[in-house]
Amino acid sequence: MLPTLALALFSMSAGAKDRVTFRHTPLPGDERPVITEAVVGPQGNDFALRLTFNKPPFGAECGTRCANSTLLIDTDATASSGLKLEGKQAENGADLAIIIQGARDLSGASGDSYLRVKVRRLSNEAKTVDEGELIAELDHRKDPDRIHVEGSTVFLLIDASGDLPTGRKARIVYHPPGDKALQASLAGMAGGSSQGKVMIFRRGSWGKAPQGGTRVSPEPQTEPR
Repeated sequence: MLPTLALALFSMSAGAKDRVTFRHTPLPGDERPVITEAVVGPQGNDFALRLTFNKPPFGAECGTRCANSTLLIDTDATASSGLKLEGKQAENGADLAIIIQGARDLSGASGDSYLRVKVRRLSNEAKTVDEGELIAELDHRKDPDRIHVEGSTVFLLIDASGDLPTGRKARIVYHPPGDKALQASLAGMAGGSSQGKVMIFRRGSWGKAPQGGTRVSPEPQTEPR
């Protein structure tokens, strides 16, 4: 029997949602950490995300089977631009892919684990997420103003100020492993409500989450876990 899936939409206006919340019950036997709750909302020229995993997304607890989750944002809520998968897939039309991975730093003797976030721009030619252009790669140790981790919860601020399509509405898609895709509409960069209303992540903090992370150099060699 499939697990119960719940999608709660919270709105501060009668129009597009100022933020949306996905909730997901992982399938029995999932080895990797899985997102069980995702809150997403526009914040100025960024999209802010709070992602809760069922266990720490990186580190000793997950060993070599750490987080590898992807969320997609259709920044103009239209299938005419962005990812083009075969068939009628919820992911079609996505313009931005956010990939959250537990990784290991190979540049030092200790092989420290850390959380990496890759952001890919999906053009009309992209037939898979991997074909998207890599426009950002974040490290929770080096980018505390963009990524912060508290236990099993990850706070992200993703820049959407580039040449992405814009609209009054956007669409977020999360496809849990082995289950159906979850999707919902929210206010886009041109929707107006992104300007000052959604204060879920600002200046490196979200709620009571303090700014964290330690800047490191030189650039480490890494591998996903």
